[in-house]
Amino acid sequence: MKQKKFLTAQWLRLIMANYAVDPKTLNPFLPAKTELDTWNNRTYVSLVGFLFHDTRVMGIRYPFHTSFPEVNLRFYVRHKENGQYKRGVVFIKEIVPKPAITFIANTLFKERYVTLPMKNFVNTTAEQQHVGYHWKFNNQWNKLEVQTGLNKYPLQPGSEAEFITEHFWGYTQINDTKSGEYQVEHPSWQVYPVEQYTIDCQFEQLYGAAFSGLKSQTPLSVFLAEGSAINVYGKKTI
Repeated sequence: MKQKKFLTAQWLRLIMANYAVDPKTLNPFLPAKTELDTWNNRTYVSLVGFLFHDTRVMGIRYPFHTSFPEVNLRFYVRHKENGQYKRGVVFIKEIVPKPAITFIANTLFKERYVTLPMKNFVNTTAEQQHVGYHWKFNNQWNKLEVQTGLNKYPLQPGSEAEFITEHFWGYTQINDTKSGEYQVEHPSWQVYPVEQYTIDCQFEQLYGAAFSGLKSQTPLSVFLAEGSAINVYGKKTI
């Protein structure tokens, strides 16, 4: 039975920078009853920046909390239920500029949100768009930016981009035997091939020593997803 709809919003202009990691790096973060999901025998983490827009919680718009950026580091899992796999994501940390969002997400969904100063922008010309997300940590501005053309393309079945974008469940750690599960609903996104990108992130300081190597590592891919309206449903325990 589907849970009640908890949050609706638009997720727009999603920058996704995707890295290969040793699976052992992620074991401490793996929720009970889930296993790592892979693509072409690679285990991925993604640094993702995007815009929450027209956000409503239980159908209500809260002043000053309807449009804001988020940056997160996430990885990919699956959970077997009734003989079929549900493909989902687990967040290492999620950064937003609004303390109330952090409080709600951490309290109700047991996520790992933190509140930091943030900025975002989109600059569009006749031939190109420049999209960026910045967040300030330890008195230093981190950044995730891309430049793309204006032509967007449907996801190709079986592609890396489809794997990265089409995980429709979220999982959180509760204890050694239980996890939280919630559903995220959105249509298939079109993507813009990235022409240039800039990533300047304090991976070790933000996410821990296990992720320090990402600082010098070249991502396997970076792309910009157009985004869409989304629905997030209430959490249940598995």
